[in-house]
Amino acid sequence: MDKKTLIEWDKKYIWHPFTQMKQWLTEEPAIFIEGRDCFLKDIDGKWYLDGVSSLWVNIHGHRRAEIDEAVKAQIDKLAHSTLLGACNEPSIVLAKNLAEMLSNSLPWGEPLTKIFYSDNGSTAVEIALKIAYQYWINQGIKKKNTFVSLKEGYHGDTIGAVSVGGVELFHEVYKPLLSKSIQAPSPYCYRCELKLNFPSCGVACLSEMEKIIRQNHERVVAVIVEPLVQCAGGIIVWPPGYLKGLRELCNKYEVLLIADEVATGFGRTGRMFACEHEEVTPDIVCLSKGITNGYMPLAVTAVNEKIFNAFLGEIEERKTFYHGHSYTGNPLACAAAIASLEIFKKDRTLENLPPKIELLKNKLLEIAELSHVGDVRQKGMIAGIELVRDKKTREPFSWKEQTGWKVVKLARKYGVWLRPLGDVIVIMPPLVISEENLERLLEVVKDCIIRISSD
Repeated sequence: MDKKTLIEWDKKYIWHPFTQMKQWLTEEPAIFIEGRDCFLKDIDGKWYLDGVSSLWVNIHGHRRAEIDEAVKAQIDKLAHSTLLGACNEPSIVLAKNLAEMLSNSLPWGEPLTKIFYSDNGSTAVEIALKIAYQYWINQGIKKKNTFVSLKEGYHGDTIGAVSVGGVELFHEVYKPLLSKSIQAPSPYCYRCELKLNFPSCGVACLSEMEKIIRQNHERVVAVIVEPLVQCAGGIIVWPPGYLKGLRELCNKYEVLLIADEVATGFGRTGRMFACEHEEVTPDIVCLSKGITNGYMPLAVTAVNEKIFNAFLGEIEERKTFYHGHSYTGNPLACAAAIASLEIFKKDRTLENLPPKIELLKNKLLEIAELSHVGDVRQKGMIAGIELVRDKKTREPFSWKEQTGWKVVKLARKYGVWLRPLGDVIVIMPPLVISEENLERLLEVVKDCIIRISSD
């Protein structure tokens, strides 16, 4: 198919996510036709270094032979069968592998050994919210009917997930439709809502969280957070101790802790799961994105035995969890995920990250010196560069200027594919990226920030 026709069809038929289509219709889009390692090739034959892992999903690089073969082998046997009253082999094997991985990685509480499948991060969160609520109902505790979440939090785009979201730009318009939740201040040190400075503040935002939980614990089902990094809110990296303290608060006031590791899971923070850094085991964890290396849609909501057992009973007790999706536990997706988890072991992916994490840290320190860079934030292989009009006052650029967007558009001219969060430049390449390519990525970002901010 020729490029001109594809662009015409795209603009005529596709409504792109998180995109102002009026602007889109005036621009020429990139059409990707091939991926290899950490690179994407467009229809013109130009290769781009994938600096955001194709929206944070690619871990091991594009076209990994092991995953290709796993999916091909599975499609020769079975493409799909339902998990409603039936099983399939890949979903069983993957559930066992994930349960063992979670138990080994997060050994500080009750093991997360029960796996509920869905197909994306939003649905994983919806399932977590419903499980958490019904857990209390099944025990005869009906007062618990609200959730606590964080400002600038993001948990997906379905109505339940939006109800516990806190990104005003994304969520404000839907407020009349949403279930009520309670929002606590985000541990966003650069723009602290409490006007304090870390570490002299003593993590005061955690004290604010305790006030909220203490005053409302009888009606709070759970606290839901993205542990250590609030990604879609602007790569907000938490101060040390916040997550550990939050786990202790949930224990103290008898509310569940839901960890949304959709973006942070599978090695992104330098550990398999972000919760490992502060030795926290949540009651429920949500996983997606990197689970299949971007090959197929798949998500997991994992819970402990205590929660699972609360749903066991006679039919007439109506304790069943009435939730499911048509493609739950899809064999092709599960086969891809099994192969992806094997690559972690075979390639020693996590063991090879420290030099890359250190390189990223050092290059960010250089970028932090630029006159229009207000803050740089990093956890493992996740980084955000916040651009500001005034470094001293932290005054942001006007949204109308689209400064972050201008930076990434220029980077694309130099063969680096990025997507910003407003004026935060996101760096989240595949974990397999070489040090040479990581350095190139950051040099291009630095140069583009200088060029755009000096205009």
